[in-house]
Amino acid sequence: MAITACSEVDDAADPSDAAGVIALAGAELRLDPAGGLFWPAEQMLIVADLHLEKGSSFAARGIALPPYDSRATLMLLAGMVERWRPRAVVSLGDTLHDRRAGSRLGPAERDLLAGIGHGREMLWIAGNHDPDVVPELGGVHLPELAVGGLVLRHEPRAGAVREIAGHLHPVARVVRRGRAVRRRCFATDGRRLVMPALGAYAGGLNVRDRALAGLFAPSFEAHLIGGARTYRLAHHVCAPDR
Repeated sequence: MAITACSEVDDAADPSDAAGVIALAGAELRLDPAGGLFWPAEQMLIVADLHLEKGSSFAARGIALPPYDSRATLMLLAGMVERWRPRAVVSLGDTLHDRRAGSRLGPAERDLLAGIGHGREMLWIAGNHDPDVVPELGGVHLPELAVGGLVLRHEPRAGAVREIAGHLHPVARVVRRGRAVRRRCFATDGRRLVMPALGAYAGGLNVRDRALAGLFAPSFEAHLIGGARTYRLAHHVCAPDR
């Protein structure tokens, strides 16, 4: 069911949503409906949890999945780079699904990475799946990054504010008139933001789960990803998973 045609989500969404523009600790950020975050003041595109080569990792364990997840994920990223033309791209960890995933990237995926990085800075934050420097990615590898009064890191830090993080793969579920939509989302309370996972095979954790909801003030928002826009939802209209 296409979310852009789902009146149930439109009914639940905040009509004052300014085309995916949000404020985080004084910074103005733009939500891309492909799952990235553009920061105009820094000319920076931020993504999280690409989990490249998850398909080949599963295949090595005898679980057959179509081997096109890395290409699909990188094409999403390439599309966002084309839209925003950032000076820098930051990936908030778990760019690769495991320590050996870089060596499994095929020629088409390496070409996509080269095109994405051409003429711009590529910054790779360490994640729990890829804590070490990955030569195949090039660019700069960092444990975290402080920029413009915000800290960009992989895993949200308890008690921290003014941070943008990934790791938890937030999704929101909305039920209206007996119909349910469950989609990736950005989750924020205006002090910290948790990014959706970009990876084609990445799973998701419901924003009502304690691991996510417990990070935020009592009131927070989920910005549900649609086909051409995002949908801002108050936390209380997001339903738990059954």
